Amino acid sequence: MSNTEKKPRQTNYQTFYKDAIDNKKGYVTKDGMWAAVPLMNSIKFAIIHNGERIHTCRNFDYAKSYILKEKKKR
Repeated sequence: MSNTEKKPRQTNYQTFYKDAIDNKKGYVTKDGMWAAVPLMNSIKFAIIHNGERIHTCRNFDYAKSYILKEKKKR
């Protein structure tokens, strides 16, 4: 492997956002492709996939289950 070639980064994004996940204030998958972000002044969460908002869920539990279900599909 030459100096110009780089290996893809092996990062677990859940370690960075551990407090948010534990406190149910947000969720991200290990590869960072899916995320649940809270909406302002609401208990609703926006589902983000590849930087694009694709869905809105009522609460954290629904958002997490939606992400896990969609991740299995793809």
